[in-house]
Amino acid sequence: MKQTLLAITLLFPLLNYAQNISVDSQTYTPQQLVEDILIDSECIDNVTVTNVVGGDFSGSDQSYGYFEANGSNFPFESGIVLSTGRLVNVPGPNNNLSDDDAPGWSGDIDLENALSESGTINATILEFEFTSVASQVSFRYLFASEEYQENDSNTCQYSDLFGFLIRPAGGQEEYENIALVPDTDTPVKVTTVTPGVPGSCPPENETYFGSFNNNNAPINFNGQTDILTATANIVPNVTYHVKLVIADENNYRYDSAVFLEAGSFEMSSDLGPNLLVATNNALCEGETLELNAYQDGQNTYDWYRDGVLVQGAPGCGTCGSYTVTEPGTYTVEVTLINNCVSYGEVVIEYAPAPVGVNSVLIECDSNQDGLTNYNLFNASFDLTNGNQNIYVSDFFLSETDALANSNPITNPEAFQNTNPFQIVYARIANQANCFDIAELELQTSNNSLIIPDLDACDGDIADGFTTFDLSGIENSILNQIPEGATIQYFETEADALNGTNALSNTFENTIPFTQTIYIKVSNNNQCFGISSANLNVLYTPLLKADETLIYCTNESQPLTIYGGVLNDLPNNYYYEWQFNGTTTEVNTLFYEVTEPGSYNVIVTDPNGCSSSRTISVLASETAILESVSVNGVAPNNTVTIAVSGNGDYEIALNDENGIYQDDFVFTNLPQGFHTVYIRDKNGCGTIEETISVLGFPKFFTPNGDEDNPTWQVIGTNEQYNQIESIQVFNRYGKLMTILTTANRSWDGTLKGKPLPSDDYWYIATFIDGKTHTGHFALRR
Repeated sequence: MKQTLLAITLLFPLLNYAQNISVDSQTYTPQQLVEDILIDSECIDNVTVTNVVGGDFSGSDQSYGYFEANGSNFPFESGIVLSTGRLVNVPGPNNNLSDDDAPGWSGDIDLENALSESGTINATILEFEFTSVASQVSFRYLFASEEYQENDSNTCQYSDLFGFLIRPAGGQEEYENIALVPDTDTPVKVTTVTPGVPGSCPPENETYFGSFNNNNAPINFNGQTDILTATANIVPNVTYHVKLVIADENNYRYDSAVFLEAGSFEMSSDLGPNLLVATNNALCEGETLELNAYQDGQNTYDWYRDGVLVQGAPGCGTCGSYTVTEPGTYTVEVTLINNCVSYGEVVIEYAPAPVGVNSVLIECDSNQDGLTNYNLFNASFDLTNGNQNIYVSDFFLSETDALANSNPITNPEAFQNTNPFQIVYARIANQANCFDIAELELQTSNNSLIIPDLDACDGDIADGFTTFDLSGIENSILNQIPEGATIQYFETEADALNGTNALSNTFENTIPFTQTIYIKVSNNNQCFGISSANLNVLYTPLLKADETLIYCTNESQPLTIYGGVLNDLPNNYYYEWQFNGTTTEVNTLFYEVTEPGSYNVIVTDPNGCSSSRTISVLASETAILESVSVNGVAPNNTVTIAVSGNGDYEIALNDENGIYQDDFVFTNLPQGFHTVYIRDKNGCGTIEETISVLGFPKFFTPNGDEDNPTWQVIGTNEQYNQIESIQVFNRYGKLMTILTTANRSWDGTLKGKPLPSDDYWYIATFIDGKTHTGHFALRR
């Protein structure tokens, strides 16, 4: 059988170019693929394929089969490949998407249960049974997938599933999945073995990721894992059932494949997990490890380090274990009584031992009794000599406890020593948990600082609270502290000792007028000294609010403005007056204003605190009458008055103390003379003016007394001069008289004879051609 298969292999045609792998889905039966390709061992018996499932591609192709490296750089020379797509799409180059589907191609419930997943489709399954005299079997494999996409966040979310499931044959036990990330219980998937995607997901088990593939890759998948080993612990001479299965998850898109190396399914001996620096489980410098490969029976053992025989020479029946004292790749060949060989391999690396440095931690002591609180981790830099690759894991009261890693100090951040100069012990470790022990001596500091009071002016409200810039304290003590020291501020001495609740440099006092705070100076995480400082809130002059005043430009006297100090005598203050931003007067209580503008006064207390306010001076003046316009005669008329001036004006009619209005128009005024009062709203004075409304009297009484002896137009000469003539008629239309500018009144006679009491009519003709008619009564 073997010779026949060899001949077939030699005649196998090249299906791809030499730089790509080749595949064959037709030549080998499933039994041949498992028994003669994957296992190919006389020491594993009763190999029987029990089931095979793949995609239905009309008989021309399968989703599983044989592969060869075909001269490419693929890491396996040959073996079995299982895919979620056509086998013909497995070889490179990686220049198209393998994205196949087939009718009725379902998933696998055993795979879903073993991986706690769901929604599988397109499952390729190869099941077989075997028996072995060994207690362990293993084989090598590699997983590849189109779902590996470099710098694509989809790589963080999606992955097809595969598993190597094993259980005793004929039983109902749950399957065990042995396709795991080494030394974990994590199934191998795109999302569990990945270098990560910046900004989307971190690396996961990156050590076992192989590579992203470019267009020249020998397989047609975007990425692949490194070579991994699947290992199963078994009971010798018991038949086991193996189910190799791979499936798409949720949809058929983006195919995946698993490659199993030919001849790699073999008996193995479990030497334990690899101990690697990269995974933080390496041995520590000087440490030893016993590797145990013993199996029952008259077996012989050959041990190798890096391929060189180190124990056995050539075979040792009592060498079932080997003691490791140096790094290397250790392999063992266990030759069983039937001459079958069980192989085991493990990689052992050593991590350098950390080196701790005996150190001193100095903390401040309020009562100088040598006892105080310490944050022991403040000494970490000194204990590790600044080596960022090691760290302080714990502190202990005794070296014995430190070596045994037992009874650590429970409150190292707030540890109170029990005697002066007490020594505690630090356990210095690295990521591989290698350790060293260093002593830490606890000392106290008695340095004191001379700190002057820090003053700050009160705010706008004189309540004794204000904001302090605490950096002023730092500037005052720089010559008393080490260069580069750290300064912190605290409200209480207890906070300063414990290093808790530190204040920011900008601090508003919580006790009015005077408050004591505490300053802690540290140097290299050591307390140099703690001292107190007083914060004093200084009195600040209180001033009136900003205001706006009026300066009457029509007055000869200047406007006097004042600093506006409230509730205090102003004599002790210094005054500075500014006009439109320029200083004009100093040390005067008031200022004489002769022009409008912005006046600012700064009032300073002898303690240096000052306040300021702004007085805005606006110009105003009395009104200037420009014109009076009367349109119409009484009682139907409109009087419009126009004024000018740099002020805000209002007007009243006939009563200086009456109602003022903003509208300078009056309507339907009675005939005759009226007085208008125009005043500045800003208080710069009132003017008055007499106006006249043209009118025609309704009656006159020429009866010899002085009351209404004649009928004449009421108005000013200017108004009367606008009338060309007035014709007076009796009720029968007979002209009685004509009045002109030369003859302005009528005494009620015609040709010297008195006319009787009666109504008379008039027609007034104006120069502009307009006329006005009406009637009046003559009463005797």
